[in-house]
Amino acid sequence: MQITTVSDFRKNIKTYLDSVVKNFETLIINRGKDSGIVVMSLQEYNSLMATNHELSSRKNELRLDSAIEKLREGKNFEKDLIEN
Repeated sequence: MQITTVSDFRKNIKTYLDSVVKNFETLIINRGKDSGIVVMSLQEYNSLMATNHELSSRKNELRLDSAIEKLREGKNFEKDLIEN
Protein backbone atom coordinates (compact mmCIF):
# COMPACT_ATOMS: atom_id res chain seq x y z
CA MET A 1 0.00 0.00 0.00
CA GLN A 2 1.26 3.44 -0.93
CA ILE A 3 0.20 6.73 0.62
CA THR A 4 0.56 10.13 -1.00
CA THR A 5 -0.85 13.64 -0.95
CA VAL A 6 -3.13 15.18 -3.55
CA SER A 7 -0.41 17.54 -4.77
CA ASP A 8 2.18 14.76 -5.10
CA PHE A 9 -0.39 12.58 -6.86
CA ARG A 10 -1.06 15.41 -9.35
CA LYS A 11 2.67 15.78 -10.05
CA ASN A 12 3.25 12.04 -10.55
CA ILE A 13 -0.13 10.69 -11.61
CA LYS A 14 1.21 8.43 -14.39
CA THR A 15 3.86 6.90 -12.12
CA TYR A 16 1.34 6.24 -9.37
CA LEU A 17 -1.25 4.75 -11.70
CA ASP A 18 1.35 2.55 -13.42
CA SER A 19 2.47 1.27 -10.00
CA VAL A 20 -1.11 0.53 -8.96
CA VAL A 21 -1.75 -1.54 -12.09
CA LYS A 22 1.64 -3.21 -12.45
CA ASN A 23 2.20 -4.15 -8.80
CA PHE A 24 -1.42 -4.62 -7.69
CA GLU A 25 -0.75 -1.78 -5.25
CA THR A 26 -3.45 0.08 -3.42
CA LEU A 27 -2.85 3.81 -3.32
CA ILE A 28 -4.29 6.06 -0.64
CA ILE A 29 -4.43 9.74 -1.43
CA ASN A 30 -4.51 11.61 1.86
CA ARG A 31 -6.86 14.60 1.83
CA GLY A 32 -6.48 15.70 5.41
CA LYS A 33 -7.68 14.51 8.77
CA ASP A 34 -9.70 11.30 8.43
CA SER A 35 -10.27 11.90 4.72
CA GLY A 36 -8.81 10.12 1.75
CA ILE A 37 -9.29 8.40 -1.56
CA VAL A 38 -8.39 4.81 -2.43
CA VAL A 39 -7.11 3.98 -5.92
CA MET A 40 -6.85 0.36 -7.05
CA SER A 41 -6.60 -1.50 -10.32
CA LEU A 42 -9.74 -2.65 -12.09
CA GLN A 43 -8.58 -6.25 -11.70
CA GLU A 44 -8.24 -5.82 -7.92
CA TYR A 45 -11.63 -4.11 -7.72
CA ASN A 46 -13.31 -6.90 -9.70
CA SER A 47 -11.70 -9.49 -7.44
CA LEU A 48 -13.02 -7.71 -4.34
CA MET A 49 -16.51 -7.47 -5.83
CA ALA A 50 -16.50 -11.19 -6.71
CA THR A 51 -15.41 -12.10 -3.19
CA ASN A 52 -18.05 -9.80 -1.75
CA HIS A 53 -20.71 -11.47 -3.90
CA GLU A 54 -19.55 -14.97 -2.96
CA LEU A 55 -19.76 -14.13 0.73
CA SER A 56 -22.99 -12.11 0.45
CA SER A 57 -25.16 -14.91 1.79
CA ARG A 58 -24.57 -17.17 4.75
CA LYS A 59 -25.37 -20.20 2.57
CA ASN A 60 -22.61 -19.33 0.07
CA GLU A 61 -20.17 -18.61 2.88
CA LEU A 62 -20.82 -22.01 4.49
CA ARG A 63 -20.51 -23.79 1.13
CA LEU A 64 -17.16 -22.13 0.44
CA ASP A 65 -15.89 -22.89 3.95
CA SER A 66 -16.89 -26.53 3.50
CA ALA A 67 -15.10 -26.76 0.15
CA ILE A 68 -11.94 -25.20 1.61
CA GLU A 69 -11.99 -27.64 4.53
CA LYS A 70 -12.38 -30.61 2.15
CA LEU A 71 -9.39 -29.41 0.13
CA ARG A 72 -7.29 -29.07 3.28
CA GLU A 73 -8.22 -32.59 4.35
CA GLY A 74 -7.37 -33.98 0.91
CA LYS A 75 -10.98 -34.96 0.20
CA ASN A 76 -10.93 -33.65 -3.34
CA PHE A 77 -11.36 -35.44 -6.65
CA GLU A 78 -10.92 -34.85 -10.36
CA LYS A 79 -13.48 -35.21 -13.10
CA ASP A 80 -12.99 -35.21 -16.83
CA LEU A 81 -14.93 -32.71 -18.86
CA ILE A 82 -17.48 -34.03 -21.30
CA GLU A 83 -16.68 -32.82 -24.77
CA ASN A 84 -19.48 -32.54 -27.30
